[in-house]
Amino acid sequence: MSIANEHYLIVPGWNGSGPDHWQSHWQTQLINSSRTQVNSWSHPDLHDWVASLHHAILQAKTPIILIAHSLGCVTVSHWAKRYPALASKIKGALLVAPADVERGSVSERLATFGPIPLRPLPFPSLVVGSTNDPAATIERIQHFANEWHSALHIIHGAGHINSLSGHTHWSDGLRLLKCFNYYRDLNSDQRRIA
Repeated sequence: MSIANEHYLIVPGWNGSGPDHWQSHWQTQLINSSRTQVNSWSHPDLHDWVASLHHAILQAKTPIILIAHSLGCVTVSHWAKRYPALASKIKGALLVAPADVERGSVSERLATFGPIPLRPLPFPSLVVGSTNDPAATIERIQHFANEWHSALHIIHGAGHINSLSGHTHWSDGLRLLKCFNYYRDLNSDQRRIA
């Protein structure tokens, strides 16, 4: 499914993506792929996570498609705010189950990632959320998508869309990625024609 001129950069969330997580399975299936490397997945530090994402983006030799999950989505929004001049390196972003680090019940470790930057992302993006995600209400997921100017896809009863909610290989997600890539490229072609 990978195209030679695209690099898939996986951005895991809190506690990383273990071997059963869909991000780990996708990394073995997507030919041109890698993942961010942080000092600690369990004790996240915003500065470190954004710096790790920035380093990975700078290392890529081809246009990047970000594949982020949970706290990784929030990291992407912080990176986009800090480095708008490098947005042209990003061809698109799939943002799955963004974590609401501003909710009342959030862990103190995650709260340091707030406030979440709520401004249009300078690249095409698709937010995928669930109607019963314990990390963010459906209203907040919709709000993130609106503020980021992202397309939105909601899955009924999918939880946090991770291995605990049964999303291991998540082939439906790969189809979403393929559709997102197709429509993103189609819209890009139409903008060039216009």
